[in-house]
Amino acid sequence: MLSGATQEEGAPASSGFKSYDLYIAGKDVAGDGWVYTVSGRALLEDVFTAVTLKRQLEQDPDSDAANHPYVVGRCAIAADSDIDLASQAAAAAASAWAAVPLERRMTLGTRFREELIKNEDKFLEMLVAESHPVKLARWELSCLLQIYSPGSLRWYQKQMWVEKEYGGRRLILHRQPDGVVAFNPPQNAPLPSAALAVLALMAGNAVVVRAPRSIALSTMWLLRDIVGPILDEMGAPPGVLNAVCSNPKQTMDRWVADPAINDIFYIGGSQEGLRFEQQCVANGKKPILELAGNDGIVVWKDADIPYAAQAITESFYGSGQICMVPNYVLVHPDVAEELIAEVKEQVKTVRPGFPEEEDVLLSPVRRSERFFRLLDQALENGAELVTGGHRTEVDGTVSDTGVFLQPTVVRIEGLNGARTFDVVREETFFPLIPVLVAERVEDDDELLETFLQFLNTNDYGLRNSLWSRSDQVIETFVRRLVNGGLLKVNDSHIGFLPYLPSHGGTGRTGGAFGEANYPMLKTSHVQGISIAHDVSPYEAVFGS
Repeated sequence: MLSGATQEEGAPASSGFKSYDLYIAGKDVAGDGWVYTVSGRALLEDVFTAVTLKRQLEQDPDSDAANHPYVVGRCAIAADSDIDLASQAAAAAASAWAAVPLERRMTLGTRFREELIKNEDKFLEMLVAESHPVKLARWELSCLLQIYSPGSLRWYQKQMWVEKEYGGRRLILHRQPDGVVAFNPPQNAPLPSAALAVLALMAGNAVVVRAPRSIALSTMWLLRDIVGPILDEMGAPPGVLNAVCSNPKQTMDRWVADPAINDIFYIGGSQEGLRFEQQCVANGKKPILELAGNDGIVVWKDADIPYAAQAITESFYGSGQICMVPNYVLVHPDVAEELIAEVKEQVKTVRPGFPEEEDVLLSPVRRSERFFRLLDQALENGAELVTGGHRTEVDGTVSDTGVFLQPTVVRIEGLNGARTFDVVREETFFPLIPVLVAERVEDDDELLETFLQFLNTNDYGLRNSLWSRSDQVIETFVRRLVNGGLLKVNDSHIGFLPYLPSHGGTGRTGGAFGEANYPMLKTSHVQGISIAHDVSPYEAVFGS
């Protein structure tokens, strides 16, 4: 059901309420029950009432509770047969869509960007309803606008088709779509992750997207109200885009077993994702993995300390529950005290609050047991608490029952043995970052080598950052840092830029096939072509 469409009997009359059926083969299809979304503010104001409303409505959709102002929308739930039907619809549409010329398909990216800009307010509203602070929602929108910027689109298109002339032949290297690509967005950022499906569509694939059952509304809005109408406008075959709201294991198991599915774009935790990679390969699927990150920031002795501290505080955005935020800092001992003092000062600007408040950067953290286990282990092993370490209420008051966590910084002396700390070795996914102060050595070249080795031996490899004014140090990192999909130098760690890869990494971040990820290229494959004119096959093999 489209927003603005006539609502069925029993649905709330509020104009802001959104109701979405499953979207399969170009049609709205009834599901097997509903999941409801209550506003992010409601979950902070009165969590008991909000959760009770959600449960009540999911048991009885015709209840008067549907008219409560806390309730902002609902999405239909897919049964097994619906998941299979969506895959079949995509397979039926894939060939016709792949036959559409690349130039025509590329206009989808341009139109998508235009619609995102046109619907900015609704985009922000959707994410705020799902507890994203509005300031971070604007960042998420800016990331998509870079991914679909005119410069990025031109770059993608150039990678999809290259021609050369050689010896009376027309040589072509182009990329063909893989077929049907299934997308599994994560719960922490479903809308911007689902938006990557547009890149797979531009490559010529048909797609199926699973909207996370626990937080489905923004994903269904994006695909049904933004992407779907653009595809209709372009005359795309029904079934080229399909969206279902379903449980992850239920859906993954069916996708892996379904011969209609070619690629599965999996975004989630590393442990589960690496097991899933093995299942995909065993069943002839291409796994495209976006898993955990454990990103490092290096602060050299000549760094711009205030700017470096700004980049470090990005680790607390969204309460650290963003895979591409910094996870640890390596600092030159000459500037360690100055950096730590600056970070401690800047942390004061990162505060909790209701998601619609403009200066809020922290998100609620409902389950925080692991945060305290990581922090306690670090302190017991000799780390020093610099700031933070407590739960807080929405107004920042320290409280044992608060649903926010303070931005927390710990100091660890020396790199030798630093990876015995879980907070250093693993992605924390909390507002918790260790600053590792390197041992003093007489030779900075030796210390630089130590930093590079530390970064290159990280089990993960999403992004890395360097802060230095030295051309020699920068060039050494550019040449020698092999781990990760992206290196940012003297820049925002989490910011997106045109041309550069938007996602992707190595090791436990990207799996056995991990590298920088351009989703349009990852969901396609290279094909080489030679078109000859008046060329003797015999002479081509043996020469004239």
